Amino acid sequence: MNAMLMFPLMINGMEWVIIALVILLLFGGKRIPELMKGLGKGVKEFKSGMKEAENELKDIKKELNSDEEPKKEE
Repeated sequence: MNAMLMFPLMINGMEWVIIALVILLLFGGKRIPELMKGLGKGVKEFKSGMKEAENELKDIKKELNSDEEPKKEE
């Protein structure tokens, strides 16, 4: 298990060059920017969704806290 976690750390410079060349051969030079653009959009949407979920949780907490406060009778 530990060997699998350390695998990326065991890759040297030359291995990264070979991996990059294999990826270039598989996807082609024009396709790689499209893949990276899609990846960037996916990360951006994920972060946006996380912020939205956090804001909704904050709103729910505010509502729960306001319900717990005793109401003053006039």
